[in-house]
Amino acid sequence: MKDLLFLAHRIPYPPNKGDKIRSYHFLKHLTSTYKIHLGTFIDDVNDWQYTKTLDSICSETFYVELNPLLAKVKSLQGLLTNEALSLPYYRNQAMQDWVDNTVKKHCIKKVLIFSSVMAQFINESHNVDMIADFVDVDSEKWQQYADKKQGLAKWIYRREARYLFNYEKKVAEKSKVSFFVSEQEAALFKRLAPELDEKIAYISNGVDTHHFSPDHLFDSPYSDNKDVLVFTGAMDYWANIDAVTWFGKSVFPHLKKYPQTKFYIVGSKPSKEVLELASNKNIIVTGAVDDVRPYVAHARLVIAPLRIARGIQNKVLEAMAMAKYVVATSAAMEGISYNEMLNVSVGDDVDVLVQQLDKLLQDNPAGIVSNNNRDFVKAMFSWEQNVNQLSALFQE
Repeated sequence: MKDLLFLAHRIPYPPNKGDKIRSYHFLKHLTSTYKIHLGTFIDDVNDWQYTKTLDSICSETFYVELNPLLAKVKSLQGLLTNEALSLPYYRNQAMQDWVDNTVKKHCIKKVLIFSSVMAQFINESHNVDMIADFVDVDSEKWQQYADKKQGLAKWIYRREARYLFNYEKKVAEKSKVSFFVSEQEAALFKRLAPELDEKIAYISNGVDTHHFSPDHLFDSPYSDNKDVLVFTGAMDYWANIDAVTWFGKSVFPHLKKYPQTKFYIVGSKPSKEVLELASNKNIIVTGAVDDVRPYVAHARLVIAPLRIARGIQNKVLEAMAMAKYVVATSAAMEGISYNEMLNVSVGDDVDVLVQQLDKLLQDNPAGIVSNNNRDFVKAMFSWEQNVNQLSALFQE
């Protein structure tokens, strides 16, 4: 087998959150045809326990510890060097030396970059074909952040959006092909950089529909038989924090006519803002759980009130695969071509969401089992189909 360099900004295991799910499935698939040399950062000390799993499937692995707090301080160098702050955040000499030595030692000719910031470790002297998985248009996400901020934070985020986009264009220019997580994300980048149109593609995420299935029988994690609205996701991620605080403060209080209804926020590392929501006795913050599926399976409705989002939300697809009814914002559904046959309600205004929830809670006392949602995910979001598209890019 030929050698392939795989560079990821975060360890691609375990597949328990958006970017890790995608990177792991791509990595696992490529091990069937390539000897993988994996270089990646570990930004959570709990993830060191999973290195042995990756060691067992890769030809070579190289891990660099990344302290998020120190990395944020280091990222400020970008203000002096006139570059996106995201670049010095990940810049690391040990990683650069390993990449240089690995490419030379194994005569590597193909590289997969997972997240544009990892392209900084590849230069012309390496003489490789680079394929870049941008996943999302990250620069646009920073612009969304800026739109929600004021003062210095707004200036910093707006600057990051501008500088990071300029860098993203350079990465796409030097890549053999760059791809995104959805047709919408690819179209956005093409619109922003039309001169790169022919080098831009997309490969959707997938869902393990055997793992996320309504056929599994789970004990209820809820202490009583109250109606539950559930949100799942990493609760130290700002987009998720914004989503649940907005829903918990602006939408959920309007459901007082349903005193039995609880709002569960399920996910690791809840921020101070999220924890404060639990001052409402009907809002429960769980923190990390071993398995989110029981919480989804026994919930009345799955809520995805994201106001800042790019690409495809795995939490939505996983809930749909478990045949759950989903109430979401349009941002959460971006990249998922839903239609009237699906059991999904979409709204961005408080009044609209309250009306939708009111109708669902009133008209469906037993909840809704949506086989249509599950069939849709099985047909449109197959990992097997999507990873084969990745293989095709390397063969072109």
